[in-house]
Amino acid sequence: MENVEELFISSGAVLKGHFLLTSGLHSPVYWEKFRIIENPAAAVPLCRMIADHFKGRGIELVVGPTTGGIILAFEVARQMGLPAAFAEKVPSGEREFRRGFKIAPGRKILVVDDILTTGKSIREVFEAVKKHRGDIVGVGVLVDRSEVPLDFGTQLYSCLRAATPAFQPEACPLCRAGLPLIKPGSS
Repeated sequence: MENVEELFISSGAVLKGHFLLTSGLHSPVYWEKFRIIENPAAAVPLCRMIADHFKGRGIELVVGPTTGGIILAFEVARQMGLPAAFAEKVPSGEREFRRGFKIAPGRKILVVDDILTTGKSIREVFEAVKKHRGDIVGVGVLVDRSEVPLDFGTQLYSCLRAATPAFQPEACPLCRAGLPLIKPGSS
């Protein structure tokens, strides 16, 4: 795909303002992944980029976190001819594979997610995989918006690398400027 960033912009997925991210950080840019995920003409080629990147690496299962990661993991898995699973939040705040998903020890796993900022969701999925002694061989995301590249101890592939500022609330220049805080997403 030639211009991934333009696809996000033309889909209305790049929002400007003062946003409260899921991580608790504030940012002047919000990547609304569901403008991509709702559109198969946009999502399928991005998932193809991830699937093609990890082809031939012996992957046996594609997993993602709830919610957007479920759809993306399914599509990447479909394109690779593999099964998919997802790790969901449980009352303890951790993620678990429920609903009968099985991960055999040593099974080669690709973790797929939507927008990477702090890596919290991916690390939670890693912990869930480790409980089953699965072998994580890579991470694929639509957008890596982290300011400093994150190290997961395995290969990270992003369809788009777009370092985007994010601030602790107490150090947020947007708050100091008096801009109203928007909490997008499912909340």
